[in-house]
Amino acid sequence: MADPKGFLTTDREVAETRPVEERVKDWNEVYVPGSLLPIISKQAGRCMDCGIPFCHNGCPLGNLIPEWNDYAYREDWEAASERLHATNNFPEFTGRLCPAPCESACVLGINQPAVTIKNVEVSIIDKAWDHGDVTPQPPERLSGKTVAVIGSGPAGLAAAQQLTRAGHTVAVYERADRVGGLLRYGIPEFKMEKRHINRRIEQMRAEGTKFRTGVEIGRDLSATDLRRRYDAVVIAAGATTARELPVPGRELNGVHQAMEYLPLANKVQEGDFVAPPITAEGKHVVVIGGGDTGADCVGTAHRQGAASVTQLEIMPRPGEDRAPHQPWPTFPMLYKVTSAHEEGGERVYSVSTSHFEGDENGDVQWLHLVEVEFVDGKLTQKEGTERRIPAQLVTLAMGFTGTDQENGLVRQFGLAMDERGNINRDADYGTNIDGVYVAGDAGRGQSLIVWAIAEGRSAARGVDRYLTGSSALPSPVKPTDRALTV
Repeated sequence: MADPKGFLTTDREVAETRPVEERVKDWNEVYVPGSLLPIISKQAGRCMDCGIPFCHNGCPLGNLIPEWNDYAYREDWEAASERLHATNNFPEFTGRLCPAPCESACVLGINQPAVTIKNVEVSIIDKAWDHGDVTPQPPERLSGKTVAVIGSGPAGLAAAQQLTRAGHTVAVYERADRVGGLLRYGIPEFKMEKRHINRRIEQMRAEGTKFRTGVEIGRDLSATDLRRRYDAVVIAAGATTARELPVPGRELNGVHQAMEYLPLANKVQEGDFVAPPITAEGKHVVVIGGGDTGADCVGTAHRQGAASVTQLEIMPRPGEDRAPHQPWPTFPMLYKVTSAHEEGGERVYSVSTSHFEGDENGDVQWLHLVEVEFVDGKLTQKEGTERRIPAQLVTLAMGFTGTDQENGLVRQFGLAMDERGNINRDADYGTNIDGVYVAGDAGRGQSLIVWAIAEGRSAARGVDRYLTGSSALPSPVKPTDRALTV
């Protein structure tokens, strides 16, 4: 145990953020650099090392949280990094982007503020990079087997790194011009600077993983050719079919899916554009969808100089405390204020968009909405509550409905789909096609980054067993697993 009295003597303290007026003028991460190190050892000491660490169950990766908390408390950063990497290939990603279901499951959180697990995690890995403790781990020998991984998001990268380290020759195919998937183009720079991706890719290249960008399987390279070239295939293409809003005026200029808007802002930071083709500058912006992607649109609009930002959510505002049907240690739906929300804008709950109104040029100018409520379990409109708000840029951030079936990948492989539009797989993550596996959102549906990495690691074990007859690779979860966070 780190500090036997730590949870009694030390209050919860989180990372310090930069002043709003400063950070909205740039695209750097919102946290004050180095602000965690003076406090993180004491924060790690709040871990109770409880008899049954429910944080393990809350985390799909099965992170060894009490162990690396203990090392962080003792400031043994090298040992802490080793324990962290034992279950997680990319803790610098999860430490910045994961909503931390482990903290919701923390035993201390029953009657006190939970341990700052996420802050401890990111401190350990940042310290490891600074000290040179993160090095390439090439395999001792090659198996002679080849694997293609389709998609370079967290699931694809995790599967590729595990399989490379197992001795297989791995090539990752990415249809975008850079590696990273939604980590690269869907996550704004202020949430995670892309240098974190770049140095992981360099580590993976040094280990032997090959990357092929600008190649879309099903269009640029057929599934038949891919299967002919490789002994096994892992599909980690994500759930990229965005949920639509079929209302009058959807066709107006200025109404975009979030994943049309966000990547362009990231491409400016990559140097591809001087200014984004779609910008919020000087416009009244409306974001439809109250989740993390919506918050990303809010923060991006602030930095682009929006005249106003309004975020709409069809569901009622969540409560400040756990609802009775969401008891500890489940992951509760609570009112959440992200760094983007701290920066301004208005959040409107229990409303539905009825239609958009444009000008003579076909540009959106107004959004018409109506208040809604649940009556006998059904969402109904409240009469007399219709109104309109200015909207010169609208982003749809309502989630994703499944794997893209229009690009030819699903059809060419002949993959079986489930009723939710995801690729079917068995307990080893294998599809109905021999030697073809699936991991992450493509098989699970839209989910958390920790689930993506966990599934990538598990699928890698399934592929390794298929190629060699057995595997020493870990398998955090099976496709049917449902942690307490779901």
